[in-house]
Amino acid sequence: MITRARELEIVRRAYAKQVTHAAGSTDPRLEAALAELHREDFVPPGPWELMRFPEGYVRTPDNDPVYLYQDVPVALLPEKGLNNGQPSFLTRLIAVGLLRPGERVVHVGAGTGYYSAMMARLVGRAGRVVGFEVEPELAGCATRNLASYSNVDLVLSDGSTTALEPSDVILVNAGSSRPADTWLDALRPGGRLVLPLTVSYRTDQQLLMTHGAVFLITRDMHGVGYAARCMSSVHIYPCAGLRDEISEKALMKAFGERGFQSKLGKVSRLYRTDSITEERCWVRAPGWSLAYD
Repeated sequence: MITRARELEIVRRAYAKQVTHAAGSTDPRLEAALAELHREDFVPPGPWELMRFPEGYVRTPDNDPVYLYQDVPVALLPEKGLNNGQPSFLTRLIAVGLLRPGERVVHVGAGTGYYSAMMARLVGRAGRVVGFEVEPELAGCATRNLASYSNVDLVLSDGSTTALEPSDVILVNAGSSRPADTWLDALRPGGRLVLPLTVSYRTDQQLLMTHGAVFLITRDMHGVGYAARCMSSVHIYPCAGLRDEISEKALMKAFGERGFQSKLGKVSRLYRTDSITEERCWVRAPGWSLAYD
């Protein structure tokens, strides 16, 4: 007779395989990390509110953890629209960062720590993950949830103004209207910044959310410039400390132009200046620009 523990192990392995496939990843380490993590340890006690589009939150019948092993967000603070995000989307962001054993990773928007724990498994004991979370309740949960991870630190902060130690990967799990200087400064040569650049909107429930595109910003090996590539579209919670009004207006104009998607595909460089000529730029705002060469 199959035990309950064995049943959940099978469910987690099926979930991990489905999520990594949906994320477009072929990295077996990602699948293994998802299969080993217990999602129920990183969300409030059940029954749970699962986000279904377009209906909104749908409550599970009871607190059976099996319900959590679906590719859906799970409510953490539903009154604020804060969730344990969609696994395939976050797995894709992590995959984009190309985390390697021994690397130092910064996770901005750590929530309750589920995806920080996933990244901690990828970098191993020789690596380190530093998670930033601005919501005190979520940061407290993350600190408890990650207590057994010797290679993870959790900081109560929005992560956009704190000076960072040199890092190999910075993953921003929130919508910014510009790249933070602190993130760009912290990237080691060859370091990767996974950055959602977004504009704001109000949901039907009058919650502030953002939409836009995820960019992979890679610091050149000689350390003086940055390659840029658009990876996907995104709808995401706003980054509390990095909603710059002028940059947001510039992004809104860029996203609103005819054929913006094909133009996004041509973006190849991030410049920490607005002196690049307008015809070379997809977006240009005070102190930064994304350009075609």
